[in-house]
Amino acid sequence: MKKEILIIIVLAIIIVVLAGVLLMWPNNKNPAETIKVKAYFNNNKMDPEYSCNKVFAVEREIPKTEAVDRAALEELLKGFTDAENNAGFFTSINSGVKIQSLTIENDTAYVDFDEQLEYQVGGSCRVSAIRAQITQTLKQFPTVNNVVISINGRTEDILQP
Repeated sequence: MKKEILIIIVLAIIIVVLAGVLLMWPNNKNPAETIKVKAYFNNNKMDPEYSCNKVFAVEREIPKTEAVDRAALEELLKGFTDAENNAGFFTSINSGVKIQSLTIENDTAYVDFDEQLEYQVGGSCRVSAIRAQITQTLKQFPTVNNVVISINGRTEDILQP
């Protein structure tokens, strides 16, 4: 009887130890798949005279998604990293801008932002820079040849200098 209890206790300990090992074992699944997208920013080192609408790509690695165009735009809205800033990249887009919708129809991307996009934005140069950043970020995709930007559904009077 004592021998049976001892065997049961030893087996219970082995099961507990094996369970602990399995829980701590590295996950053998493939790491999350990623894709690379580009976000376009102004750069005062690559364009020292600041041409307003001249933008340069930075590459970002993001989790794979079917909405890659929106993900690239979200990367643009996040702004530059410290390393990118040190390399001369900067943005003309206000912080806190939100995408309300993004659709692509007949090679045209229609992107609607909230009012933060134009909050206290003035000057034709800055407006051109904002448009260039958004347009080039979306035009990296072969399904986009044109970009229509709107704010709360308005396209006519937005981003005016």
